[in-house]
Amino acid sequence: MHSPPKPDLQAAATKADHEGAFDSELSILRDVFRLLPTGVTVQDERGEFLLVNDAAAALLQMAASAPAPTQASDRRDTCLELLRCGRSAVLEESITAGAVKQVFLTAHRPIRVAERNLLVSSSADITEQKAFEDQLFRSAYYDELTGLPTRRVIEHRVNSLLQCESVQGHFALAFLDVDNFKHINDYYGHAIGDALLVEITKRLALDLRESDVLSRISGDEFLLLLNPIRSEAEVAEYIHFILQRLKAPFFIDGSEIFASTSIGVSLYPEHGKSYELLRQNADIAMYRVKNGSKGAAAFFDAGMEREALARMKIEQSLRLAILEKRFCCAFQTKVDIRTKDVKGIEALVRLRDDEGVIQAPGTFINLAVELGLIDELTHLVLAEIVKSIDLINETFGPDTTISINVAAKQAGNPEFMRPFAEALEATGFPGRFMIEVTEDAFVTKTLFQDEILPIFRKLGVGVSIDDFGIGYSSLSALADITADEIKIDRSFITDIHQRPRSQGILRAIESLSEALGMTVIAEGIETFEELAYLQAATKIRYAQGYYFSRPIFLEELAPAIPLASEARSSHASRPAQENRAGYSRGRGYRR
Repeated sequence: MHSPPKPDLQAAATKADHEGAFDSELSILRDVFRLLPTGVTVQDERGEFLLVNDAAAALLQMAASAPAPTQASDRRDTCLELLRCGRSAVLEESITAGAVKQVFLTAHRPIRVAERNLLVSSSADITEQKAFEDQLFRSAYYDELTGLPTRRVIEHRVNSLLQCESVQGHFALAFLDVDNFKHINDYYGHAIGDALLVEITKRLALDLRESDVLSRISGDEFLLLLNPIRSEAEVAEYIHFILQRLKAPFFIDGSEIFASTSIGVSLYPEHGKSYELLRQNADIAMYRVKNGSKGAAAFFDAGMEREALARMKIEQSLRLAILEKRFCCAFQTKVDIRTKDVKGIEALVRLRDDEGVIQAPGTFINLAVELGLIDELTHLVLAEIVKSIDLINETFGPDTTISINVAAKQAGNPEFMRPFAEALEATGFPGRFMIEVTEDAFVTKTLFQDEILPIFRKLGVGVSIDDFGIGYSSLSALADITADEIKIDRSFITDIHQRPRSQGILRAIESLSEALGMTVIAEGIETFEELAYLQAATKIRYAQGYYFSRPIFLEELAPAIPLASEARSSHASRPAQENRAGYSRGRGYRR
């Protein structure tokens, strides 16, 4: 009789160890599955969940508790459809529960296990990613300050209209530019300027139709698409309504601000059949308004296009002239009206065109400022003065002051003014210079008065307020201005002997300037009557104008200049017009 086999205790122990290890690993895998940050589910053909980890459970619970209960049922229907079709899909799901909105990207994949069709779904939370994408989208297509669509949005909208085969109607494109916005920014500060743009946007957006588009395309520029339109008259009436609405004052942070907008309008298809041409022609019409009365509107016409082409030609010739240094200076005297002595001279820049014809600054100075070429032009004027200093001394005397005009835009720009001060110092005679700036440079909140002016004071350079009385300042503003000289604009001087109101203004400026220690110069003296009134009725000592001398090119002066006494002895016997011609040839200067 055989005894039963002895059990293999070691093998049994090993098997038990393996089974224990497997159970342990399985437990670990279950924990890993349960704690995965990505939501994972497994569903059968009936849509029942066989496996759900914690992240997926939270997602399903959120969908079930959402205000819209269809979210959960819609998700289930989608899963069943994918299972029936045996198709994989990656879908974006948005679930809103209360104030919380979360976005998930879910990948669904059908699988077959143990003769069963199952659907494995994994969901990743992409809420932050979507928020970042939305932010990028808004920054690309919507203006951050006003919330308006950007240039590319309105361009796309217009192009869509143009590409639509069924487009048979008309639409209008209006280009709007806020007038004197830089002055508002400088005077009130950029925060107020931004707030003003927001308020302007609100007024422009009133009464717009859903088919219209208002876009901010740059700092103070807007484009407005009016679609559809029935007639030009309809557009004109609406634009007029906008202009009237914008004329009402804006109350911002305790300030009452008045603003106006210049508007140019082009019509489709009359003024162009492409977005770029329509925008360009609206821009041209707007510039016509800017160069006129501002705060108005104009429709494009062919004549404006010719003007724009002429302006472009001037722009190109101006750039070339600066490159080739084809500028020269004419000098106009500042005269003591009691003695006829020359107190100083003003350097006036002139341009020699391609044919050698001298162009007055009115044809190019504003354009030079607009194009950012005025800095280089001012340095060219200074170089011309230095080159001609010996002839200047011989003609006008070594003690006369030399005035150079500086644009208000330059005066508030330290990046120009500091190097310009260094250039004046490098001449070796900075104390002879007087820089002439318009009153805007003082009354706006720029660095000129506080930081730039002391630099010139240290060098001995004088400061003159040019064209006083036609800008934004008032007589009371003079009390805060540190200047050596005030030049009263010629609009107050013309026919002064016949204009009592101008006489009163002149006396007020004269009295205040005298109290503040500023020299007064009357600009634009052209007749003997104007001069006689100043001599008899005011204490003003100095004046400038064609009565004394037209701007003079030094190389055209006669070699010998009569003494002032000779000129004065013959002055009384000559009519005013002949006298002006005589002075323009160089007579009447005391060296």
